[in-house]
Amino acid sequence: MGNSTAATGAPASAAAPATGVASGTAGTKKARQAPKGASSTGSRASGSGHAERVFLVQTAFAELGGSAHGPGEIAEFTGLDDSVVYRILQSGIYQRIFERVERGLYRLRTSAAQLAFTALDHRLDGATSQTVLRELRMATDGGLAFLYMVAPFSGAQRQCVDMAVGDSDLAELGMTPRDVLSVTRSLRTGASGRTILAYLPEVLQQRVLAEPVPDQAGPGVYRDNEALVASLAEVRDLGHALGYEECMAGWNSCAAPIMWDGSIMGAVLLLQLKSVMPVAPYSVIEATKEAAAELSRYGAARPSADQA
Repeated sequence: MGNSTAATGAPASAAAPATGVASGTAGTKKARQAPKGASSTGSRASGSGHAERVFLVQTAFAELGGSAHGPGEIAEFTGLDDSVVYRILQSGIYQRIFERVERGLYRLRTSAAQLAFTALDHRLDGATSQTVLRELRMATDGGLAFLYMVAPFSGAQRQCVDMAVGDSDLAELGMTPRDVLSVTRSLRTGASGRTILAYLPEVLQQRVLAEPVPDQAGPGVYRDNEALVASLAEVRDLGHALGYEECMAGWNSCAAPIMWDGSIMGAVLLLQLKSVMPVAPYSVIEATKEAAAELSRYGAARPSADQA
């Protein structure tokens, strides 16, 4: 069937994905759209600080999507003056934050990604995730527990980074390497894929919606984009997704989001044979959501007093 159902309570830190933003051309001086976080009156309480303006320009690259942008388009999004944006970009080139790809167009350098990797370092280790996944497996009578994270080098995709499957042989269960590397990589298939997709910015959602459905997807996969988008709103409302034979025939699933500092980082997935779990019971939904919440807490944890 491919629909998601049941329990309440989206993560407190979860926010709906960004809505579309208008892009402008260089030199545009008309009234500009206020970026996210701007006040309703159009003025910015902290916009006078240079650091604040630099952060706004950096954020614009992430929110606008695409590979490169001009100063006018960034100014339109941030509400800053074109000349201010241009000076920040020029300084950022010297500081190795931005790079000019062609005349009038700029993009973030890979050093921005290095900053992100540094920020994520030590957030979660393998021992912690294994403990959480094993507890989920026990709480769901031997369900197969997986940890999916947003793939850092392949655009809007996911990657399985850990699992707790006991003595199960995934090949004997009908899961081939192709399933793991193709079907389950797509964010438009499966409960964990749709869970991650539900919290991504709209520019990334649109990229995923433009992708074809993987050939090996299960009979319950969402093939209609309108239905898929509606399911994402439901995921955000409920704080979880239920999948019915989306990735593979004969397997149903439940997934919940892992949020770090208000951003989607991945999802916990609980997989059961359709014959064992024709519909996910409340206990499975709650156990899956608690596992995701536990990993979210680890990711957002601050240093203890003796580490500070």
